[in-house]
Amino acid sequence: MTTTPSTPATGDPLIRLADVSRVFPARSRQGAAVTALDHVDLDVRAGEVLGVVGYSGAGKSTLLRLVNALDRPTSGTVTVAGREVSGLSERALREVRRDIGMIFQQFNLFASRTVWGNIAYPLTVAGVPKDQHRDRISQLLHFVGLADKAHVHVEQLSGGQKQRVGIARALATDPRILLADEPTSALDPQTTAEVLALLRRVNEELGVTIVLITHEMEVVRSLASRVAVMEAGRIVELGDTYDVFAAPQHLATQRFVSTLVEKGPQPRALDRLRERHAGRMVTLSFRDGDASPADVFAAFIERGVTFELVHGGVEDVHGRTFGHLTFALTGEGAAVADAVSYVATLVEVTTPAPAAEIGTEAP
Repeated sequence: MTTTPSTPATGDPLIRLADVSRVFPARSRQGAAVTALDHVDLDVRAGEVLGVVGYSGAGKSTLLRLVNALDRPTSGTVTVAGREVSGLSERALREVRRDIGMIFQQFNLFASRTVWGNIAYPLTVAGVPKDQHRDRISQLLHFVGLADKAHVHVEQLSGGQKQRVGIARALATDPRILLADEPTSALDPQTTAEVLALLRRVNEELGVTIVLITHEMEVVRSLASRVAVMEAGRIVELGDTYDVFAAPQHLATQRFVSTLVEKGPQPRALDRLRERHAGRMVTLSFRDGDASPADVFAAFIERGVTFELVHGGVEDVHGRTFGHLTFALTGEGAAVADAVSYVATLVEVTTPAPAAEIGTEAP
C-alpha cells in the first residue's frame, strides 16, 4: 500500500521536536553514557531561516540528524511535515527525505563526477525519469550561477563553486526543507557573503525553510530570522535574531554575540579611555522603540551636562538597529546624577567597571 505524506495544518510548524533526548551508550564498561540532546523542544516554522548556534559538543549536529532521520531519539518525538519520523519504515523515510535537502561544510561532492552528474545523482535516487533531468538540472545551474560549469569535474572548482553545486544538488528534488551544516566554515569572507546571498534567495524566492547550524554569528546575523542557542544538549535561548543580538539573555548567548557586538569597552580599554577622558563613564543601550539618541542628548543639554562619545556604535540586523554607546559625562555632580537617572527611564544604562575592580586581564 502506498502512503501519501501528510502536510501540517495551517499554522503548525513544519518541523517539531517535542521533549527530545538522545543518549549514546557508553563505549566501554568503564565509560559513561553521553547525552547529546537533553529534553529539547523546538518548532521550526514554514518559510523561516532558523540559525542553531553552539560550541562543539552542544548537540547541533545530532539535532540535524534527528530531523532527517539519520538517527532516532532515545525519547520524545520528531515530526517533519506532519509525520512523526522516528517510527517510520525505511521506505517511508525515503519519501520524507525527498522533502529535505542537505548541504555540508566540506561539500561532500562526488569527485569523479561532473557538476551535472552531481546534481543528477539525487534525481536518479529519487526515481525521477531521466527525460526530466535536463530541464531540472539546467534550471538549478542557472539559479546558482554555474551554467557554464555543467560539464566540469568538481575538483576543478573553487570552494565557493563547490558549495554552489552542493546547494543545487540539495535542491534537485524540490525540497521544502534545507538543512545546512556549517555551510560557510571552509570559505573565505567574500565567498561566504556570496553563498549566504544565494541561500537567502533559496529562502525568499523558492520558499524553502532553512535550518542552519553554525558557530559564526555573522552568518546568523546575515541570514537567520530566528536563533536557537544550544549548550550541553539543551536550547538555552530561542528568539528573533534582532532580539538575541540586541539583548542576549543567557551567558552562552552573550559570549557568542560579543564576538561581533561589544556592549561596552573591555576593562583594560576602559582604563585607557579614563586616562584620556574626564567625567563619569556610562554605556547607553539603544533599541528600536526606545528613545532616540537625540532625546538622550537633549536631556543632557537641558541639565547642563557635557557629553562625549568615547566608544561604541550602531548595529543593523535585518533593517532594525540597536547600539551600545559609551559616553564621558562632565558637569556639576548632582546634575550628572540627575541626567543619568532620567536617561535610565528612556534607555538601558550601565556603568562599565574598570579592570582594577574586577581583576581581569582583558585587553
